Amino acid sequence: MDFRPLHDRILVERVEPETKTAGGIILADTAQEKPMQGKVLAVGSGNRDESGKLVPLDVKAGDTILFGKWSGTEVKMNGKELLIMKESDVLGIVDSKSAKKAA
Repeated sequence: MDFRPLHDRILVERVEPETKTAGGIILADTAQEKPMQGKVLAVGSGNRDESGKLVPLDVKAGDTILFGKWSGTEVKMNGKELLIMKESDVLGIVDSKSAKKAA
């Protein structure tokens, strides 16, 4: 099934967290929180400003983002748990290049 979000909405797939802590302890599924990081699968065309001009979104498909714990609406498509959220729910875009340099 193809899906295209409308306006300022985005389709996100959660990125699964590590199941092992830094100390090597393996966490049970019930002890883990839902991840607040995800990969953007699709984006809408954007919102219109007061003059009617289309303002495109800052995020694009393929971006890895951080979002709030209770952000978005959970949906199930093609057997996958996905989120549909507004761009305003996105806290930031993870820049993988700068993260690798810092490590």
